[in-house]
Amino acid sequence: MANYISVPRDFSKVKSKVCFNLTKRQLICFSLGAMIGVPTFFLIKRLGNVTVATLGMMISMMPLFFLAMYEKNEQPLEVFLEHFIDATFERPKKRPYITQNYYALLAKIAELERKIKTDDKTFSKDRQKEKRPGKRSGKHSL
Repeated sequence: MANYISVPRDFSKVKSKVCFNLTKRQLICFSLGAMIGVPTFFLIKRLGNVTVATLGMMISMMPLFFLAMYEKNEQPLEVFLEHFIDATFERPKKRPYITQNYYALLAKIAELERKIKTDDKTFSKDRQKEKRPGKRSGKHSL
């Protein structure tokens, strides 16, 4: 009987493991969790029993474990939370659909061009109407 190993087709999703089959990010977060959780355990153990101390240690370590392990759409937790907070609280709720109407822009340009042509025609007609003294009118400038 043959054993098959599934090989991912997209190698960009494969993460390099550093130690104990954990990524560098996971190792850092677990180490920070242990550095926070173990002293918390011993501090709570002085005040109460071992069960309460264990629960306190777990509660203090869970956010870092969640930070190390959670990933959605190939984004770590802090990036996902940043996008979520930005979309929920910082951006306005109603965002109107506003586009740049290129047809209106082209129509405005065509109107301006027509206006310029008519101005040029009236300017040239006005110039033709002006008569220079002395040439056709029979009046001399002297």
